[in-house]
Amino acid sequence: MSKNLFQKVWDAHTVATLPNGNTQLFIGLHLIHEVTSPQAFAMLKEQGIGVMHPERTFATVDHIVPTAPDQRLRPFQDGLAEDMIVALKANCEENGITYYGETNPNQGIVHIIGPELGLTLPGITVCCGDSHTSTHGAFGAVAFGIGTSQVRDVLATQTMDLAPLKVRRIEVNGKLRPGVYAKDVILHVIRQLGVNGGTGYAYEYAGDTIDNMSMEERMTICNMSIEGGARVGYCNPDETTFEYLKGRDYAPKGEDWDKAVEYWKGLASGPDAHYDDVVTFDAADIKPTVTWGINPGQGLAIDENIPTEDQVPEHERSTWREALEYMQLEAGQPMAGVPVDVAFIGSCTNGRISDLREVAQYIKGKKVKEGVQALIVPGSWHVARAAEEEGLVEIFTEAGFEWRKPGCSMCLAMNPDKLQGDQLCASSSNRNFKGRQGSSRGRTILMSPVMVAAAAIEGALVDARQVFSIQGN
Repeated sequence: MSKNLFQKVWDAHTVATLPNGNTQLFIGLHLIHEVTSPQAFAMLKEQGIGVMHPERTFATVDHIVPTAPDQRLRPFQDGLAEDMIVALKANCEENGITYYGETNPNQGIVHIIGPELGLTLPGITVCCGDSHTSTHGAFGAVAFGIGTSQVRDVLATQTMDLAPLKVRRIEVNGKLRPGVYAKDVILHVIRQLGVNGGTGYAYEYAGDTIDNMSMEERMTICNMSIEGGARVGYCNPDETTFEYLKGRDYAPKGEDWDKAVEYWKGLASGPDAHYDDVVTFDAADIKPTVTWGINPGQGLAIDENIPTEDQVPEHERSTWREALEYMQLEAGQPMAGVPVDVAFIGSCTNGRISDLREVAQYIKGKKVKEGVQALIVPGSWHVARAAEEEGLVEIFTEAGFEWRKPGCSMCLAMNPDKLQGDQLCASSSNRNFKGRQGSSRGRTILMSPVMVAAAAIEGALVDARQVFSIQGN
């Protein structure tokens, strides 16, 4: 029986097996940002330890950076945010780490710029002090989020102490219906397997539906693995992967490229590879999906109603009741028609150029509903420049969307883009936890960018296929 990709990459990066049975794992790429790194650098300084491999660490600013142009000027109005930026830049300069500040042409959300620059490659290990590092697994990397103390450890040793994971293969087969996107696929998977279903697992996404996806779609899938409880999510590298990476700044060149591709091809899971579990889904069963509650597993198709108590397993009923109260919804209520106050398109889940192109083709000539605040935030300067060059920005602004500068924005509450009071946000981001978007009473409903656009135009949750006359309902 052959090995799966996770086992191959894990074995290739194993430095030692530790007395507790864990693995000392070498880290090929370490990505850092302004929020989880200052304390790690401070701990190193206290112990008189330097950064072992600064050439393997890359820094960007994203979480706390304002996206509104008038708030982008330094110093930032938020003193803590300014201190974080200053600390990151100083730490990078002191240790010889590549730093992409807020005006650097390569700046952007950490999980968007890594692939854009060709830093993320098949067969490497990637870590970052951010839970959505699983995004990089789309390239056949083993990628995971870490805490601040682990950021310290990687800076100091370029290794980590990790427990091995089991591997679950998630196969999605068939053709997605028009108007159904990668975001719907992963929300459907999490709905079926649960937010704790992946605990202790790496998820391998496979099947012809995944094989036929672009790299940006695969990144969306892998990005939300953590929402399903998995530590790692990945896809096997293939020609789509290689085509995306070829020519990027840090990707191998010339003869090195040819050698790398041959090596990468051998990383894919073997046809008889071992898995601890296999789950299959039919793409035809997946519809435009939205969350209704306070965790990403509380989701349903846009044409469904919120479950009633008798439809909810007994062990989930207390969370069900809590979600209904917080979201101000009722059991049995249809999701279609729920009014929205804010529409947000962006984040490391859906802030890439393909997301923006898809939205632009449908909103051209339409207008955001009066009273709805609608934001489109590019995930990086590369995305922003492409959108500007292709004329997408004019389409967005003419429709009534605010066009912002790159950053994490309204995905989380670490910058000025926040919900107010109990506003309800249709969001293309990844988490719908209580208070996630900046208000202790703010409500978040997750969905694809096209569904967010439809909600902005209608002023309420709606099936985008009806709003935009997407055929094949």
